[in-house]
Amino acid sequence: MNRKSIQKSFHAFLLLLLLALSACSSVQSWEKGTLARPEMTFGGDPLDTRYTEHIYSSKEAASGGSGVGGGGCGCN
Repeated sequence: MNRKSIQKSFHAFLLLLLLALSACSSVQSWEKGTLARPEMTFGGDPLDTRYTEHIYSSKEAASGGSGVGGGGCGCN
């Protein structure tokens, strides 16, 4: 490896290191209430989730695939 490629690799490593360190943050005590709200969860609103899954299964003409086994033909 020549000197330029080593420098490029080193600069890329430094950039990734700086990006990784800047992503680390701690949650303050007054922010925990905001993060505990139901709309901050991955699941979100249960009714909205069921509606979205219904639309998806209607468009795909299949059922299941989101946690349960079986095919879309209804023969399970």
